[in-house]
Amino acid sequence: MRSSWINKLSVILGPRPPVSWLLLCLISVLALIAVLGSSSSNSFESVTSIPVPDIYTNYRRLKEQAAIDYLELRTLSLGVSRQRELGLCGKEQENYVPCYNVSANLLAGFKDGEEFDRHCELSRDGQRCLVRPPKDYKIPLRWPAGRDVIWSGNVKITKDQFLSSGSMTKRLMLLEENQIAFHSEDGLNFDGVKDYSRQIAEMIGLGSDSEFLQAGVRTVLDIGCGFGSFAAHLVSLKLMAVCIAEYEVTGSQVQLALERGLPAMIGNFISRQLPYPSLSFDMVHCAQCGIIWDKRDGMFLIEVDRVLKPGGYFVLTSPTSKPRGSSSSTKKGSMLTPIEELTQRICWSLLAQQDETLIWQKTTDVHCYTSRKQGAVPLCKEEHDTQSYYQPLIPCISGTTSKHWIPIQNRSSGLHLSSVELEVHGVHPDDYFEDSEFWRSSLRNYWSLLTPLIFSDHPKRPGDEDPLPPFNMIRNVMDMNARYGGLNAAFLEAERSVWVMNVVPTRTQNTLPLILYQGFAGVLHDWCEPFPTYPRTYDMLHANGLLSHLTSEGCNIMNLLLEMDRILRPEVSLLYFYFLSFIA
Repeated sequence: MRSSWINKLSVILGPRPPVSWLLLCLISVLALIAVLGSSSSNSFESVTSIPVPDIYTNYRRLKEQAAIDYLELRTLSLGVSRQRELGLCGKEQENYVPCYNVSANLLAGFKDGEEFDRHCELSRDGQRCLVRPPKDYKIPLRWPAGRDVIWSGNVKITKDQFLSSGSMTKRLMLLEENQIAFHSEDGLNFDGVKDYSRQIAEMIGLGSDSEFLQAGVRTVLDIGCGFGSFAAHLVSLKLMAVCIAEYEVTGSQVQLALERGLPAMIGNFISRQLPYPSLSFDMVHCAQCGIIWDKRDGMFLIEVDRVLKPGGYFVLTSPTSKPRGSSSSTKKGSMLTPIEELTQRICWSLLAQQDETLIWQKTTDVHCYTSRKQGAVPLCKEEHDTQSYYQPLIPCISGTTSKHWIPIQNRSSGLHLSSVELEVHGVHPDDYFEDSEFWRSSLRNYWSLLTPLIFSDHPKRPGDEDPLPPFNMIRNVMDMNARYGGLNAAFLEAERSVWVMNVVPTRTQNTLPLILYQGFAGVLHDWCEPFPTYPRTYDMLHANGLLSHLTSEGCNIMNLLLEMDRILRPEVSLLYFYFLSFIA
């Protein structure tokens, strides 16, 4: 019957009906559903005593039907029959991360560490299937309890890996019968995260770590973050700490950090730049992160300099990083270690050293680079700063000619930006403020629709006042087309206890510097490729305007939807909601 109907429609309209006609059909279908739903509801009420469903239920069903109708109309516009149902991937792919296949990389000839790097070109023709959750998977505990206790069945870590761990953050975990508990906030006197954070603050001249914000430190890139205990503490101080660590088949630092609801993504120092623009972070932190910083003529340290803002700090804690002698003896001409020599060549000054922790500060004086002696690292050409999406590492200093060369101590604090700050980032103030107001209004509408679902213990109709945490089931949101970060700003203004990963598509205007300038988490990404994260790591995806953009770029939409399904957590995520965002 359905195929006969399609054939008739194809005869009338041709194999590929115009898009405008399809949109008109969609609007007509929605109007018809609303009218028939209303009339049938009234007729039914007159002959039976069964209560009419509440407003939210009707509205939700209407939205779900709209998504179905949209997909049906799109199928007709492409002249393709109904897609067959996709099967589940095998059990061995429960923690599958595309683009990180070491065996395939070795067969392709990658070596010298590059086999552990990201190579999406080798996984584009893979099998299409839905990544299943592990058998023992459980919905994460509600925030903030879920930050400190996770279900061991949700992550891939063996008991031997756990027991053999020796880093500071891993020692702060306790493995129980079916849970892993993190005790970073229990006031430990030795190797405690609180004490360590306070030590760093004192070493850069602050009274305590509560003064980080006043000193201009709002964003921290935590390299090789263990399992996120330091980042969890910084988040409690209202800093945005993003963890990056290399891909690991088991015992992944990134997977455990995200399971705790903390910002994290896969990233490494091998042969390519990180997917952040120059001058992105106020502090870069490495505590026993396993990177040999003076390797490859200091190329990795130059990459840290690229993403570090003027006046920003590089914190290094490692037994192998301790200089020979004190900082005062260094000035007297004692033998420099390779890393000390490198930091001098890139205009960093050693602020302090205590035990195994050293802190350098990047210069705020752009003229320092031109006044250096022979052997200095050269300056990059201006075109090197325009794009940094997994480009090869380059042995030159970036950002010196950028309008974004603003010392972190001179940056305004607070959520609202001035017209001058917006113009520095190439954004018209009226456009920015209009965008901000749009997302304030949209967030109120979103939250009203989602409230009865994400607050499962408090079923209510839209418009009622939201309950306070810890009943909030949404901990993190990925804005797949973030633009200026307006949704993130709206969440903060509304005091919602969620953080947002702001993704700026590589083929759109690069607004990521503005997003990072506001103290938000963000990253560049090409949505024709998989995102560098583990399965089941985000509670909600938001994709306003993304579909039309990717369609124009020729990306495979089915691959995108499969990637969204891989990223979303089971049950707490609402797929039909995202289709509506696409339509909008």
